[in-house]
Amino acid sequence: MTQTAPTPSPEGVFRSLEIAVLGTGIMGAAMTRNLVRAGHGVRVWNRTHATAAALVADGATATTTPAEAVHEADVVLTMLHDGPVTLEVMRHAAPGLRPGALWVQSATVGLDLQPAIAALADELGVVLIDAPVLGTREPAELGTLTVLAAGPEDVRATASSVFDALATRTFWTGDDAAAGSAQRLKLVANSWVLALNNAAGEVMALARGLGVPPELFLELIDGGPLDSGYLRAKSALILEDRLAEASFGAATAAKDADLILAAAALAGVRLDGLEGAQARLDRVVADGHGDEDMAAAYRAS
Repeated sequence: MTQTAPTPSPEGVFRSLEIAVLGTGIMGAAMTRNLVRAGHGVRVWNRTHATAAALVADGATATTTPAEAVHEADVVLTMLHDGPVTLEVMRHAAPGLRPGALWVQSATVGLDLQPAIAALADELGVVLIDAPVLGTREPAELGTLTVLAAGPEDVRATASSVFDALATRTFWTGDDAAAGSAQRLKLVANSWVLALNNAAGEVMALARGLGVPPELFLELIDGGPLDSGYLRAKSALILEDRLAEASFGAATAAKDADLILAAAALAGVRLDGLEGAQARLDRVVADGHGDEDMAAAYRAS
C-alpha cells in the first residue's frame, strides 16, 4: 500500500489537522483539550464511552468505535494503557484509517512490543511516530509536556503541529520509530521517576515511624541540594491525604516498572532499587490502590 503522508506546513506555520485520540484517561483527556484549544478538529474514543463523551463540552467529537474515530483523520494519537491494548485498539481502528495518516503512539509500551507496533503500522499503511511523553496530569493539562519522538524527517513538520499543542519541548531521538530509541529514553527517564517516588514514600514512612514530623525533615532540607520539587509534590499528596488525586496512577507505574525491568534484563543490567520499588507498587495495587497516585507506594511501608 502506498503511504502518502499529510502535506507538511512550512516551518513555523500552523496547520489545522483532523486528529483522532484513542484513549482519554488522565493524559489523553488533557491532551485532547489542548489539541482542541490549538484549533485542531478532534474526535475521541475510549473503552469507557462516558470518559470520551465528557470531552464533548470541550469541543471534541465523541465516537463509539475506534474505526469511527479515525475516519478521515490526518493523525491518530494513541494514549492507551499498554502495548497489547494499543495493538488491539489499532486493529479495531483499521477499517477507518486513511492510508498515509500519521500514527503518533504516545503510550509507554517498552521494547518487546515495539517491533509488533512497527509491523502493524506497515500493515495498516500508516506512518508511525513513536512519541512517549514525560509529564503527568498537571503538565498535560497545561500543555507543558516533553515529547520524546522518533520518526521520519519528512513528516516532522506535521507532527510538530500536534506536539506544539501538547508540549514545550520535543526531543527527537531518531528517524526510525521501529528502532525504539524514544521508548528506550522514556524507560530510562521513568526509572528515575520511580526511584524518586519510592524514596519519597519511604522517607515519609520512616519519619513517621521514628516519631519525626515529616514536615521537620522537609524544613531541614529546604532550599538545599537534598531538596527536590518532585519530593515536595509527592510528600504533599501523602501528608495531606490526597492520594486519590492521581496525576499518574499506581497501577500504571507498576506496569512501567515491569517494562523497565524487562528491558534491563535484556541488556544484562540489574536494578535492585527498581525491583524494590516494583514490589512496593505491586503490593499497593493488590490492596486495591491502583487508581490512586503512584505516591500510594507509601502505603507499602
